[in-house]
Amino acid sequence: MDEVAMPQDSKKVRVVVADDHPLYREGVVRALSSSGQIDVVAEAEDGRSALSEIEHHQPDVALLDYKLPGLDGLAITHAVVRDGLPTRVLLISAFTESGIVYKALETGAAGFIAKEARQLQILDAVLACARGENVLPPELASGLVSEIRLRASNDAPVLTKRESEILRLIASGKSLPEIAGELYLGVTTVKTHVQHLYEKLGVSDRAAAVAEAMRRGLIE
Repeated sequence: MDEVAMPQDSKKVRVVVADDHPLYREGVVRALSSSGQIDVVAEAEDGRSALSEIEHHQPDVALLDYKLPGLDGLAITHAVVRDGLPTRVLLISAFTESGIVYKALETGAAGFIAKEARQLQILDAVLACARGENVLPPELASGLVSEIRLRASNDAPVLTKRESEILRLIASGKSLPEIAGELYLGVTTVKTHVQHLYEKLGVSDRAAAVAEAMRRGLIE
């Protein structure tokens, strides 16, 4: 592995590495340590040990296998975020489906890389996480964009035809009596439709309804 020069007075990045495959873990630890920029303060072969080491050492970065026995990488990430630990979690996995990557980042991971990444790529990812950056290789980012779009479309509430009409009129600035007159409905009936609309959008007023509908692509 290529070594990266580091000034002698620079502070080393403190890292915990966890992977249940000894040979892979040892190779990663050796590569990180030999860079001269990283101090691997602890190793772990299962999730509970990894979390214990993170809590004890509070390293800058925890490089964790996504599929650790005991507690998996997601559970550890959740615990780190929940407890407000200063450690940034970088997950590494042989599984790189967009749904898995999405869930990892949603849980609070600072990055996600494939196990097939070269050692220099892993080193760069760890250092980037330590600098406060989020890490996602281009080959995973494209799939994540598709996943976000899919989830956004699935997140859109199903509105009735009448609710969609009322939403459009609310967005145009019409009052409830004006909407009632335009749709030949009673004001009370319109109010009922509006209340159902608010419930589906998770809002409590007109402005919020329009903003949320625009965010979800229900109106332009």
